[in-house]
Amino acid sequence: MPPSDGLPIGALAERTGLAVSAIRYYEDQGLIAPWRNPGGQRRYQRADIRRLSFVMIAQQFGLSLPEIREVLSGLPGNRTPTKADWNRISKGLRKHLDERISTLLRLRDNLDGCIGCGCLSLPNCRLYNPEDRAKKRGSGPRYLMGDTPET
Repeated sequence: MPPSDGLPIGALAERTGLAVSAIRYYEDQGLIAPWRNPGGQRRYQRADIRRLSFVMIAQQFGLSLPEIREVLSGLPGNRTPTKADWNRISKGLRKHLDERISTLLRLRDNLDGCIGCGCLSLPNCRLYNPEDRAKKRGSGPRYLMGDTPET
């Protein structure tokens, strides 16, 4: 892309609502890849507006930056992503979102019984954890993390 077609970092910040420092951070994380004009200033593709918007939304879904980078790596680098490209990514994220929704619903439904217990080492747990059986599966609130009590 000719340098005259690119967006300066300030314009990208204005369009996305991100601070310039955040844009530079996302650049360092490999989520966007600007080029330099002859004066050495960063220039961004207009498609980077949508990429950064996706980053902000994906973080709200609970994706980590490495996960977001992996998803974005499936987008074409040589052209602006199409609606079909974004639809493919959306379908791929549905499983992650469904799992997250399930976890949040389980947390909501069991919060009153587990907030104090945490399924750690209490002998009497609302979800019944005698002899700390949940500990065998690892540390942390195992039942809230998706494990089911042994019967």
